[in-house]
Amino acid sequence: MSRSVDALQEALKAEHAAVYGYGVVGARLRGALRRSATAHWDAHRLQRDRLMARISQRGARPVAAAPAYRLPVRVTSARTAAELAAALEDGVVTAYAGLAGAPEAALRTLAARAMQEAVARSVRWRNGAGLPRANGAAFPGLPPSALTPRQRPGAEPG
Repeated sequence: MSRSVDALQEALKAEHAAVYGYGVVGARLRGALRRSATAHWDAHRLQRDRLMARISQRGARPVAAAPAYRLPVRVTSARTAAELAAALEDGVVTAYAGLAGAPEAALRTLAARAMQEAVARSVRWRNGAGLPRANGAAFPGLPPSALTPRQRPGAEPG
């Protein structure tokens, strides 16, 4: 399978998890917060469907959603629902980071937009619930190793 298809599949897995997780998030919210959760749920469903179509167009079979997901936050209140929503968005950012290195410009653009939207949603959920930034990271969702510069082969140490 090509690197691009593998990266698309990883993004699809994150979208499946987000769709599942937003169902849990929405169950604990009311009013404007619930409407926001529903809009984000719809956005992730649309993105999931688009990714499935892209993968199918490349002759691969899209990964199926799991019957259930282990969620990183136990939702017991509106605050923990917001915490879960932020964590789901962070997972989306991480998954699309792999697609950002795709050889095709269209896939890199897709990844950049998806990551930007997910980071914005994560920040809004955290701010709205009075939660701290994601691990204090400048780039929520990216592993610390992604931010460490690597020496290029043949370059002199700096």
